[in-house]
Amino acid sequence: QVQLVESGGGLVQAGGSLRLSCAASGRTFSRYGMGWFRQAPGKVREFVAAITWSGASTKYAESVKGRFTISTENAKNTVYLQMNGLKPEDSAVYYCAAERDYPEVARTRAVLYDYWGQGTQVTVSS
Repeated sequence: QVQLVESGGGLVQAGGSLRLSCAASGRTFSRYGMGWFRQAPGKVREFVAAITWSGASTKYAESVKGRFTISTENAKNTVYLQMNGLKPEDSAVYYCAAERDYPEVARTRAVLYDYWGQGTQVTVSS
């Protein structure tokens, strides 16, 4: 009962930056925990970052700590992923996800999320 649409993906050089956006619509009067996941060709979908509805808690995959920042702008029903110092291994389709039942828990398991966007492609060239 919530729709998620990612945007902001594209082609960047190694060391560059990119900001992904995820706009939510539908039952946005409810509270949701939000997360970002990514999947590269031939790879499993992996956790990237998560944030609680209030923004009080965040979690990051070890591979992106210090480089990526997740944030929310609730007035716009939007979650962002700021990606700095991009590496070729960051190339993947990035998915936004929303978790309904525990919005103040930043979850890292994909199976716990209830709604998913269609993804946005991020390609980092060397």
